Amino acid sequence: MALTAWMRDTNLRVARSPVGRWFRLENSGHPMERKGSFFFTELRAGLATFFAMAYIISVNSNITSETGGTCVCPPEGLADNCATNSQYLLCVQEVKRDIVTATAAIAALATFCMGLFANLPIALAPGMGLNAYFAYTVVGVHGAGMIPYEVALTAVFVEGWVFLGLTLIGMRQWLARALPKSIKLATGVGIGLYLALIGLTYSAGIGLVQGGSDSPIELAGCASQFIDSETGECLSSEKMRSATMWVGIFCGGVLTAMLMMYRIKGAVIIGILLVSIISWPRTTPVTYFPYTELGTSMFDFFKQVVTFHPIKHTLNVQRWNISGHGGQFGLAFITFLYVDILDTTGTMYSMARFAGAMDERTQDFEGSAVAYMVDAISISIGSLLGTPPVTAFVESGAGISEGGKTGLTSCMTGIAFFIAVFFAPIFASIPAWATGCTLVIVGALMAKSAAEINWRYYGDAIPAFLTIAIMPFTYSIAYGLIAGILSYMVLNVTAWILEKASGGRIVPPNKDESDPWSWKVPGGFLPPWVKRAASGQKNFWRRDEERAGPEDVGSFASSHEQERVTNEKGQGLSSAEPAAKTV
Repeated sequence: MALTAWMRDTNLRVARSPVGRWFRLENSGHPMERKGSFFFTELRAGLATFFAMAYIISVNSNITSETGGTCVCPPEGLADNCATNSQYLLCVQEVKRDIVTATAAIAALATFCMGLFANLPIALAPGMGLNAYFAYTVVGVHGAGMIPYEVALTAVFVEGWVFLGLTLIGMRQWLARALPKSIKLATGVGIGLYLALIGLTYSAGIGLVQGGSDSPIELAGCASQFIDSETGECLSSEKMRSATMWVGIFCGGVLTAMLMMYRIKGAVIIGILLVSIISWPRTTPVTYFPYTELGTSMFDFFKQVVTFHPIKHTLNVQRWNISGHGGQFGLAFITFLYVDILDTTGTMYSMARFAGAMDERTQDFEGSAVAYMVDAISISIGSLLGTPPVTAFVESGAGISEGGKTGLTSCMTGIAFFIAVFFAPIFASIPAWATGCTLVIVGALMAKSAAEINWRYYGDAIPAFLTIAIMPFTYSIAYGLIAGILSYMVLNVTAWILEKASGGRIVPPNKDESDPWSWKVPGGFLPPWVKRAASGQKNFWRRDEERAGPEDVGSFASSHEQERVTNEKGQGLSSAEPAAKTV
């Protein structure tokens, strides 16, 4: 009881301090304070996000180092020789450790800035999927791809600044707001399924499913030694016998879900830590450090506990002379650009809705311009450290589900990543099966938006379904959005042409049940801060509500509520997603 009282008093003191007002904690007195946001809740949520995405430190280094980085093996370009050249492999090992440091460092910087300046509980780090495209297609294994590692980093650097320009003119914000309602709601559901699939696979989950030869995906769940070396599939007799999978399911899944059912605070963190601690001893069948050469190497790194590896091979190695690589450079740049803009925009929008930070009046979220700017600048800074493009992480949902509503959540996650720079041996030793079920649970929470999709009208329902389905099936948020947007355009534009050409006689019978859409989105094309600056307001970076005094708060709230109700009646917009408020 004494501890509870002390925490309650501390929450109140922090909320009434300048820190509480900056982050708009409940009881801070800020005109736009976020109800249900408390200091200790935000810190716990930040840790939950970190533990859910800590795997990126090791996974990104493993994937990116496959390129060989700046290492060159003689004769250059022959992958077989690279795989056996000891001098080259030692260099790659150094590159891998460089990327460990770089990944933790850019995740710390980007996520902390996202929380401090945009006040959003969204974490950033080198993106899964984007790093695979960077490593296996653009640069290629041992540098056998389209362009060298240094040129690829140049493309990433330029992409970040182009992103910044698109943000300043409002293009990214307009794109997010102009998406049809059904697509926006489906994006959250699709990301939930995408997240669940990550948690069920071997790379970052419990290993319950895998790609198959007779079917696109099939049941797995066997230990690594029972995976066929030729087909990469589990032996039939060993499926569902993996000890680590069952530890992850019961200790990281069932236990976490039960704790959440009873509203136990820190349920996600408890599950992840329990599975990790169980997996660290070397003498158990579920050890993360088996008695193999690789396992011994990981355990030796784990025993160092505290260490700092300076970046030696990947720091500021961009190559600006792209002669001979112009076409491939352009292709890589354009692909990075469109995949990242759709991926990041969709993820940020869904996470903001999940956190209850959406403004239904404008179909934008609080701090969107600053959030996109932080993301864009972080992409360029990350390339200077040697990492693939930085993006918003869907694992932010783990912290939001723990109650994270403000930037304090991201600041805590950023601090944890900064500590991970020095405690990389510990944080890089969190097994994938410790976080896999957490991702599945978060996916389940995000899937509730499916109930709000307009399933009555096929012009809305089919694009929404394609968005949901394509994301997990292609392992790409961007491709899901592309499928949804294109199908929406084909179906609804065709119906519009037929209606106009027939003089209004050929019309879908239930068109009146469709969600209205217009490119003239509420709030206009230009970002609000541009409009305020153009009108001569000195503190143009602040919203009108933020400049209001306490006596004006009620009038602003009343005004916005009236506008919201009017907007919902006229355009069919839903109320803000309440999920994060009840978890």
